[in-house]
Amino acid sequence: MIILKILFIILVLIGVTFVYDARILSNNWFGFGDQNEATSGLKILGFLFAIIGGIILYNIM
Repeated sequence: MIILKILFIILVLIGVTFVYDARILSNNWFGFGDQNEATSGLKILGFLFAIIGGIILYNIM
């Protein structure tokens, strides 16, 4: 049970990091010209990670 809590806390933290550092991460990871699409995709992915991890974490506790 503790391992699941730690796993979903890490998932939430990864999601929050994707949302706040999307521009920096897209510049480092992707080399194509249009960085706005990559930034938007990372922010959406981070939001989904944070929401899903938070809901599951809330239901486990």
